[in-house]
Amino acid sequence: MLLDEYIRNFLIYLQTQRRYSERTVETYRKSLEKYLAHIAGNGARSPNTQQETAACFAPLDSFSEMNVKNFVWDLKIKQKLAPTSICEHLAALKSFGKYLVRSKILDKNPAETVPMPKRPKRLVSFLGQKDLAQEKFPELENPTLQQIRARLLLELIYGSGLRISECQSLCWNQLQIKERLVRVIGKGNKERIVPITDTLITWLEQFRVAEIEAGHTPSITSPVFLNENGKPYDVRTLRSDIHDLLREIGWEGKASPHVLRHSFATHLLENGAEIMSVKEMLGHSNISTTQIYTHVNAERLKAAFKKTHPRA
Repeated sequence: MLLDEYIRNFLIYLQTQRRYSERTVETYRKSLEKYLAHIAGNGARSPNTQQETAACFAPLDSFSEMNVKNFVWDLKIKQKLAPTSICEHLAALKSFGKYLVRSKILDKNPAETVPMPKRPKRLVSFLGQKDLAQEKFPELENPTLQQIRARLLLELIYGSGLRISECQSLCWNQLQIKERLVRVIGKGNKERIVPITDTLITWLEQFRVAEIEAGHTPSITSPVFLNENGKPYDVRTLRSDIHDLLREIGWEGKASPHVLRHSFATHLLENGAEIMSVKEMLGHSNISTTQIYTHVNAERLKAAFKKTHPRA
């Protein structure tokens, strides 16, 4: 088999075995195709037929440590990509290499020892606790299905810390109403149990009624968010719901589901939650990913100190 065939199998593995979202799989695909273009001598330009052919006939041994290092150098020096973008491409190659080793195709991951570029430290964007207070969300008279769906998403993401992809794939049998818990299937098919809010239960009941009235008949094993065709809503639709809801309450910053997830983590830590508990609720595999929220709080404390302390 040639390198592009192994890549194709890897992407299928991510989608079917690891249950990665379509968006994540597409990101990996673009990074690996960029590597193939680099091997074909094409760099950042769109491949022409001849170069596409060269990439398709690249042997497996063209995925080597030296070629990966040259690829990273090309991204940094010639294409002048930001460290964050380079890290994204290199992460895809490292993951691909792990897959080849795990599948006993290679003995060693060629990308394993290639160092990640240092990323600039950036504080995450999040809403304040007052921005998300209950009074910001007035009661709705005769709410539409879309309005109910948006409120339900809000409770899942800000109330329980779910990713938007986890909301999309959430099934009714994952919700344990009596126990006030939800069983979440996250990245890499990892399962975690997260508490749910009383408000979520209220919106969940309204949503179920609205779905039935709209002609959607959910079963216990079906996804919660089903469209009129009986299929899960497109992630873009769910993102749009959150965007519109945050704009309605007057939020002028980035209006995305991930901002709500950042807010969930930040507010928990601000109110005294232990960082390991927050890590578990977010589904992070590494504590360093969660620690960014402690940096957020530290920066806010420093800003308050400089503003108010007479010796600052």
